[in-house]
Amino acid sequence: MRTLLKEDIQTEFKSAFNDGVIESLTAFANTIGGRVLIGVDDKGKSVKGFTIGAETLQKWVNEVKNKTQPSIIPDANVVQVGGNEVGELSVKEFPVKPVAFRGRYYKRVNNANHLLSLSEIADMHLRSFNTSWDSYINPERSIDSLSIEKVNRFIANCNEDRQYPITDDPLTVLNKYELIKDAQVTNAAFLLFARGDVFQATIELGRFSTPTSIKDGLTVRSDLFSEVDQVLDFIRKHINKSYIITGDPRREERWQYPMEAIREIVINMIVHRDYMDSGDSSVKIYDDFIEFFNPGSLPDNITVEQLLSGDYSSWTRNKKIAATFKEAQLIEKYGSGIKRIQEGFAAHGLVPPVFENFQHGFRAIVYAEPLNEAMSTKVSEKTSEKTSEKTSEKILGLLKSNPETTIAELTTAIGVSQRSIERNLQKLQKEKKLVRIGPDKGGYWEVKE
Repeated sequence: MRTLLKEDIQTEFKSAFNDGVIESLTAFANTIGGRVLIGVDDKGKSVKGFTIGAETLQKWVNEVKNKTQPSIIPDANVVQVGGNEVGELSVKEFPVKPVAFRGRYYKRVNNANHLLSLSEIADMHLRSFNTSWDSYINPERSIDSLSIEKVNRFIANCNEDRQYPITDDPLTVLNKYELIKDAQVTNAAFLLFARGDVFQATIELGRFSTPTSIKDGLTVRSDLFSEVDQVLDFIRKHINKSYIITGDPRREERWQYPMEAIREIVINMIVHRDYMDSGDSSVKIYDDFIEFFNPGSLPDNITVEQLLSGDYSSWTRNKKIAATFKEAQLIEKYGSGIKRIQEGFAAHGLVPPVFENFQHGFRAIVYAEPLNEAMSTKVSEKTSEKTSEKTSEKILGLLKSNPETTIAELTTAIGVSQRSIERNLQKLQKEKKLVRIGPDKGGYWEVKE
């Protein structure tokens, strides 16, 4: 009997009805919907001897309803697979998420169910109501924790080249922008206008000579507007600047990197950071590249490829923070930042930046390598590709024998850098030769034939 179906982001096979069926239905409800075929094995073939009684479907539906919160009621049908009758339970994406099964929350990623973290649960719930964490009241902060001087600076920035200037007093402005509600401070208001340190917004800055040797460091934990200038000042301090003689009395400055593009990266870091994550943002400056890291990965429905091509619908993690930066004329247009960064590096004659999901966040790496030098190294790149292929083969061999092998163990076994291992793992996943099952800790790798 030939296989007619495959498991994917919207299809799951189960040989019999059990709790795994309900887990998958909640994962589908929390993602984009899907169906579970019951009476079908892992290869998509109908199970011999499987039968469906007159009341079987209704019994399944009732059990799903009773074990989910909020209750989901799947559509139930009998369908044909390989000439045999099997059960089909299907659900659409649930409007109010997340849906739980026995107090646990799942989402569908490729062809597997993944347990949601606490931050993912909170984020999914907020998105269901078209709101964001930063718009909620911070019960630990009062209006006295805000700097009126900083609010006045924000108003001044808003009024630059504005046809109708803001003339209201600072507290009225905060109320109009819903940054304070009923004399209570929102998370966004505190992050944007805090009088003192904001530990939740900590950014670690470092100038490195090697990955383990730091020349200079700075910890920034001020309000978000101030952090933009502080991070940029630290970067300027530690990158090269040259002067171009143009014939004019004044020399033209040229930084090692296009500063407008760097500024765009820094603003994106601060605006789109996941402030519910306990980790810190970081900027690491090396001799010929800079690495920016931010807690908070891209949402599941946006890939890095879509981000780079602009083929996606803009989504903002922190709606109030983003709107306030836009009012202060620090953001031109939602969703256009990556394009401006790419254009800035191209105009500066440098290789394109690298953007990637990394660990529990998002990473951007920019290089001081000129484009013409990159073109002249194509031969060495081909050699590097062959080396990468050999590394990939070794990775697949090790993971076949032990799917729980860690990145650190792969690095030691193969004798290459951790970055090389991570790059090859991403490549193998993109080529669908490798799938990660479960979280970074406690999960395992599945090698696809």
